Amino acid sequence: MKLFVISDTHGELNKVYEVYKTLTSIDAIIHLGDYFQDAEELKSNLGIDVISVKGNMDGSYSQSDFKILTTECGKLYLSHGHMENVKMKYQNIFYRAEEEGCVAALFGHTHKPVFSEFNGIYLINPGSLSLPADGTKGSYAIVNTSPEGIQGSIVYYGGEKKNTASKTPKVQGGYIRSLLNYSDRF
Repeated sequence: MKLFVISDTHGELNKVYEVYKTLTSIDAIIHLGDYFQDAEELKSNLGIDVISVKGNMDGSYSQSDFKILTTECGKLYLSHGHMENVKMKYQNIFYRAEEEGCVAALFGHTHKPVFSEFNGIYLINPGSLSLPADGTKGSYAIVNTSPEGIQGSIVYYGGEKKNTASKTPKVQGGYIRSLLNYSDRF
């Protein structure tokens, strides 16, 4: 299965349509929130399966706002990422994917792309084509699933080249310690 993964479109779909026209053999679009109605518009206008989750800008503030997509390589955890606090750390979304028995967690919210693997679980954030926060003109992800596993990449808008290598995120404890360290009550 070949997936076109996007997030954080915020009502701006021009680049999404432009990129989609250049892609071949796409089986589905995954929209990871902020603006849910954009996913509905894409589905209506392109006639392709669009799998979407709601984000914080869609009024979603529930731990149950995620989906599990079953593919040939295993299950994919789909979430916007705000409820897992991905702007601070990837630990929560990693654990949620692990708890659900998923091979990957796909998320947005940070507007910065990530494509990393840690302990057999991929963490994939396509960034944002509309409002990138990484100094580029925008990005998206292409994810290919097969019985052999998952492959993919971050693609930058307009062929812009940028180092896509990323450190494997360090998953660590210390939530209570950080509360103590940053609290003036103790």
